[in-house]
Amino acid sequence: MASRAYNIPNLLTYARILAVPLIVLCFFIEGRLESSDFARWAGLAIFIVASITDYLDGYLARIWNQTSNIGRMLDPIADKLLIASVLLLMAADGTIAGWSLWAAITILCREILVSGLREYLAALKVSVPVTQIAKWKTAAQMFALAFLLAGPAGDKVLPYTTEVGMTLLWIAAILTIYTGYDYFRAGAKHMVD
Repeated sequence: MASRAYNIPNLLTYARILAVPLIVLCFFIEGRLESSDFARWAGLAIFIVASITDYLDGYLARIWNQTSNIGRMLDPIADKLLIASVLLLMAADGTIAGWSLWAAITILCREILVSGLREYLAALKVSVPVTQIAKWKTAAQMFALAFLLAGPAGDKVLPYTTEVGMTLLWIAAILTIYTGYDYFRAGAKHMVD
């Protein structure tokens, strides 16, 4: 049991969870929210490494036959923590503002609702597998947030970095609505008494 909890795929998941406070810390080095170029590049670097672990942990668990219950539980939690914290951070520093806040709110609400649905269905011993489009949704969210983390610092290197991030955020929000509907449709038959 302990060896499964500390296999390499699970260690990558733990690292993704630990990346969350590190990314936030990059923006609070001076004790207050600071969106300096250094904060953005450091946060982006940590975020990219954390995003890569999202792909690697599942891939390695499957090819090395090291899947575990703790990994299945923590992997989606790590994803949601990473995405939610960066969305909130980007909203707090003003990178995501105005109408684009609705895209962020949509993503956060869907993640919470689907987590609740999964927990409910798990109590009924019903498994709702992750679909391919849900994986694309997560990838779209990760790419959007990477561009938004770079934000104004990225605009200095590659013009329209922030605008690309906003466009990807809306694409991710649309995929989020679709996959959320998909999950609720699959789970609806189990929710009716």
